[in-house]
Amino acid sequence: MNTDEAREVIARILGQIAPEVDLATVAQDGELQQELDLDSMDFLNLVNGILESTGIDIPERDYPQMQSLDGCARYLVAHSSDRAPGPMS
Repeated sequence: MNTDEAREVIARILGQIAPEVDLATVAQDGELQQELDLDSMDFLNLVNGILESTGIDIPERDYPQMQSLDGCARYLVAHSSDRAPGPMS
């Protein structure tokens, strides 16, 4: 998975969680929960959506790496080789 593919996955999942948000206006390095007004359940839905879409399991200890759109994309790219090829969806 490359960065553009990771961003597409994240955008699709966030579009389901917060459809009213325009990701083009969100700072890529800003804190995701503040930028998008996500609560803890929304964040967990993001993590679960990533697992369902990509097969990448994000342990709770890695949540701090997922605090921004850039961080999410970096994490997915770095961990996409840890799973079997091809999306699960």
